[in-house]
Formats: sequence, structure tokens, C-alpha cells
Amino acid sequence: MIIWEVFKMAVYALRVNKLRTSLTLLGVIIGVASVITIISALEGLSQSIKAELDRLGPNTFIVTKFGIIMSDDAWFDAMKRKPLKYEYKEAIEEGCQYCEKVAVRSFSEGEVKFGKKKMKRVAIAGGTANLIDIVDVEIGQGRFHSIEEDQSRSRVAFIGAAIAEELYPGIDPIGKSIKINNIKYDIVGIAKKQGASFNENKDKFVFIPYSSFIRDVGDFWGSIAIFVKAASVERIQEAMDESRVVLRALRHVPYDKDDDFGILTADAVMAVLNDITKYVRMGLVGISSIALIVGGIIIMNIMMVSVTERTREIGIRKSIGAKQKHILLQFLFESLLLSLAGGVIGITIGVILGDVLINLIKMDMTPSLFAIAIGLIISTGTGLFFGIYPAMKAARLQPVKALSYE
Repeated sequence: MIIWEVFKMAVYALRVNKLRTSLTLLGVIIGVASVITIISALEGLSQSIKAELDRLGPNTFIVTKFGIIMSDDAWFDAMKRKPLKYEYKEAIEEGCQYCEKVAVRSFSEGEVKFGKKKMKRVAIAGGTANLIDIVDVEIGQGRFHSIEEDQSRSRVAFIGAAIAEELYPGIDPIGKSIKINNIKYDIVGIAKKQGASFNENKDKFVFIPYSSFIRDVGDFWGSIAIFVKAASVERIQEAMDESRVVLRALRHVPYDKDDDFGILTADAVMAVLNDITKYVRMGLVGISSIALIVGGIIIMNIMMVSVTERTREIGIRKSIGAKQKHILLQFLFESLLLSLAGGVIGITIGVILGDVLINLIKMDMTPSLFAIAIGLIISTGTGLFFGIYPAMKAARLQPVKALSYE
């Protein structure tokens, strides 16, 4: 009951000094909003990248010429490596008992046309027929190309939703033709819409049979990648080990030399990314925390002024029986109320600003409970830390001296 009375007195004191309360709140709001904006944006960035990598699936890995490059020297060494070959697909299928499906994909960039409409800088990908069973691209209408169409180098195309919307508004593209780098292809399917990420439209692509890609486009970039789906999540390591043995033998890699190719999994890429960005995240949060420290200093200064102004009030309360702990609690409550109110407003603003930042680079983000919890902990901690000294100073005032204060 006494605590409730002390709490009501703290609320009343804040309401009486509205201008002072508002200025103190502003300092806390700016500090908390800065921290939460950074945390929300970093969390959203991490979520979006993880979502992109999770599209591979937990039992899928990719073999590429380069792999994960961490230095300039590693990059120059990787540039000297021999390109991967289509024949490796068949060798992995034969030599890997834990590999369920193996597909090949190469990519380039080009122009697509239909009638007078055209789109530039479209991702042109050539893949084997079973690639659709490995990558996370869902069929919206029609179908993907077949094994027979791949073997016969048929000119058929599976297009992204952005291509369908831009070149074929109001009509069904399936059965229509599309020119890819001025070569006519027949559309057999359309992918489900995926949206945009990292300012890149994920629906602006065309898949064609791998054999047709090599004939009409050519793998000038050496972009061939081998997609492997393991029999299960538990068997992915065995599948990777067996594939590595097959590839080292085919590429004549000596036993005492490192692999001259890279194997990528979603977990491996995410681990490297987190390691690289760890110090960047710490730095950004540290810089934004300066604003929060400033907000805490404002709380302490305002509370010190409040203690000085209310010295006679404290003396009167002590003279009629208020204990030291009651005075301490009142001023601590005032500090906590300021910091919590500023924290709640700051968290709201911070999450909104973080969402704006994420949307600017076209990524999805769900407001993080972690970020909200951190905001509340930080704001409460700020109120306690910077409010304890003024509260203790008020509680230790002697009644006689306080009453004689002018």
C-alpha cells in the first residue's frame, strides 16, 4: 500500500513539471530509438539473408568453382582453377550413394522480347530438368522443361512472374513465344511470384534447358554450378564427403593439396556472414548507444535539479514520518517512469524506422521480440543507473537542514 502511495506521488510530481518531463523523455526516446533502429535493421537483414539461404533446403549443397572467398589471395588462387564440367554431374550421381538428386545450372544475363516490348538485364539460367526439384522455385502455371526437351536441346522457356507481368499483361503467356537474345523460345511454364530482396527482383528470370543454354548463350562466365540434394538432412555430410572424393579424383587434386572447388551450404554461408558482420554490428550498436548514454545523463541532471528544488518538500515529508526508503523509492519511481515511458515510445519509433530501412532495400522483416526486450531492458537499466544517485541524495537529506533550505 505504501509503495502504491509513493508511486502515485511520483506520477503527480512528473505531471506537475510537464515541460521538464517532456524534455527528459525526449532524451530517452532518441537514445532508445537509435539503438532499436539499428538492432531491428540488423535483425531484419539477418532474417532476410537466412530466408534466402534457407531456400536451398537443409539437405542441399552447391558445388562451385569459387566457394567462399575470404581474401584477395584466395580470390586470385580461385581464378586459376579449372572450371567445373557437366560430366561431373553424372560422376557424382554414380559415385555418391547418399546423393538423391544432382542437377547442373549455368547463368548469364540478357534481353528478352515479346512483340515490341522488351526487358533488359534479365537473368538467363540454363538448368537440367531436375533442377526444379532442388531449388526453391515453385511452378505457378504450366510446367518446367522435361528431360527429353533437355536432351533434344528444345527451345522452351520457364519464365518468372515479372516477365509474365511486364511482357504479357492481360494474356496467358503459356504457349506464346519469347525471344531470348533474339532467339525464339516457346513458353511452357510460369513461376510463382517471389517478390524482391536486396533491391533485386527475384521474379526477373528465364529458365531454359541446359543443353539449349550452352548452344544459344554459352557459358562464357564459367558459371556452372552443381546442385546436390542429399538423401536426408542426417546424410548431408556423407553426401558432401562422397562428392568431394569424386571431384578430387576427376580434377586430379593431389592428396596433400586443398580442394580446387567450393562446397556451399546455407549454414556455412550464414556462419561466415555472421562472423564477418559481427564487429560491424557491435560497432553500430555501440555508436547508437552514445545517444542512450546522453539520455541517461539528462535524466540524472533533471533529477538532481528536482531534488534541489524539492528540498523543503523532502524535509516536510521526513518531519511527518516519511522514511528514507520512501523518499528513495519516490525518486527512483520518477526516474523509472521517465525511462520506461521514453523506452516504450523509443521502441515504437525504432521498430518503425528499422522497418523503413529494411523496406528501402526490399526485404521482409518481422519486428523482433528480442529487439523489443532489449529496448525495455536498456531503458529500465538506464533509469535505475542514472536515477539511483539523485534518489540516494534526496533520501539522505537531514530533515532540519532540508526545512531550513531557501
